Amino acid sequence: MKNQKLVLAAGAASMLAAITLLSACGNSSSSKQDNSSNKDFTVATVRWADWGNDYTKFPNQLAKEAGINVKWNTYLNADWGDKKSTLMAGGNLPDAFMGSITFTDQEIAQNQSNFIPLEKYVKDMPNLQKAMKKNPALKAMITSPDGHIWSLPKEAPMRPIIANQLFINKTWLDKLGLQMPTTYDEFVKVLEAFKTKDPNGNGKADEIPYGTGNFDPTMSYTLPFGVLRGADNSNEMMMLKGKPAYIRSTDNFKQGIEAMHDAFTKGLIDPELYTLDPTQAQAKLMADTETVGVSVGWTTDATFGKNAKDYVALPALKGPDGNQYVMSDPDHFNQGRDEFMVTTHAKNVKALMKWADKFYTNDAAIQNYYGAFGVGTEKSGDAYKVLKPTGDNSADTQAWINSLRDFGPKSWDNSLNDKVTFEDPTNGDAQKLKMDAELKQYARPAFPSVTYTNDELQKIAQVYPDLSSYTTQETAKWVTKGGIDKDWNAYIAKLNQMGLKDYLKIQTGAFTVIKRLWENSLI
Repeated sequence: MKNQKLVLAAGAASMLAAITLLSACGNSSSSKQDNSSNKDFTVATVRWADWGNDYTKFPNQLAKEAGINVKWNTYLNADWGDKKSTLMAGGNLPDAFMGSITFTDQEIAQNQSNFIPLEKYVKDMPNLQKAMKKNPALKAMITSPDGHIWSLPKEAPMRPIIANQLFINKTWLDKLGLQMPTTYDEFVKVLEAFKTKDPNGNGKADEIPYGTGNFDPTMSYTLPFGVLRGADNSNEMMMLKGKPAYIRSTDNFKQGIEAMHDAFTKGLIDPELYTLDPTQAQAKLMADTETVGVSVGWTTDATFGKNAKDYVALPALKGPDGNQYVMSDPDHFNQGRDEFMVTTHAKNVKALMKWADKFYTNDAAIQNYYGAFGVGTEKSGDAYKVLKPTGDNSADTQAWINSLRDFGPKSWDNSLNDKVTFEDPTNGDAQKLKMDAELKQYARPAFPSVTYTNDELQKIAQVYPDLSSYTTQETAKWVTKGGIDKDWNAYIAKLNQMGLKDYLKIQTGAFTVIKRLWENSLI
């Protein structure tokens, strides 16, 4: 199966949500919902931070075109957990929720009596239908095992195939006269040089050849051994020889951990790798005197701050099996579901869905990701330009101020990526896409965004937390103290005792369903 056919989305990642919400009874019949002339709607969304209300300008433009009025209820993510429980229990619902940050798959399943199935309305959404015909995976990912569609999808514009990636201090390489490593063995030799030859020049043995960054440091280090953890990090599944596999039970993982322990004993890995909190890790990466040679993140500026100029993307290292691997996850952060849910409070669903359909065009996607034309973007013919940020805002912050950014319904034709330019060449998205162009050839299929039945969600919630806790604990022990070869058989037996076989059966079954849905297109 080709890489683009394996659809990954952020929705399934949240299957272990701890919140138990109370279901409220629906207050509108289907006929009332369809036949009412009501044109006023309340839409709730959640934001990472308080960036103001300018993000509503473009959606409101579309609302005006659709002949409706939208009132926005904006919640901050820090407050949303408590407010969500109260809102759902009280039954005073908005007409719709926008953005996958509002509800997880599990929460939607737990509260289905508060949401309206959308499949009959989707049939009358020409823009969305066009998007799903072009990319059948969108339809597959929003179709639940019961056949219902509870939410609308997104396909974000200008998103890379490569997820987080390793960066190396190029200034240190040049100072020591070292070539860029291309294999894992060469990589280890570079780390050894970083350890012993004082590349930061302060006369102290304070260099950390490999340190933690903005992504799982274990999965990042073991990448050359075919340990392929995608952007959907909660279930730790990967595709291995065309079949779903739990990463921490694979031979790839075992081999990678053995190599990582060897590097740890040589002092090539930060001894605080498993004890640093994010703030402490960031302090090391952004210190006045650079001490970290290699780390992982999204872009150099996001990972190393003021030190970013000294770091470049590490090439896809050739592992012991002769293959090159990258952290590719083309869909979990590019495509997703749970971006628009309609509640039983809505009295004119057709009008609401007519508005939602207007989000599924290229023009709408680019504006709902970077900002409206004349504000965050410009259009000339069939080409687009992302404008420079204003004031002291970063490009990313500017986009969040002026748009829903990562959240909300969208559809983007990736053939247009070459027709988008950035007025500011230092824009983080621009830099990421440039790096992506060099590395995406090594991308491999990741485990797709699957859907689960309510029973399967409950079973996963029972099994996965214990699996995760135990395997994480054992991993840290093996990296720092060794012993994985001696412990492996007992470790696998323990995982099976904890329910690994049932967990894999659920994941494999869900994978089979999503694969069949995609192959059959279901359009």
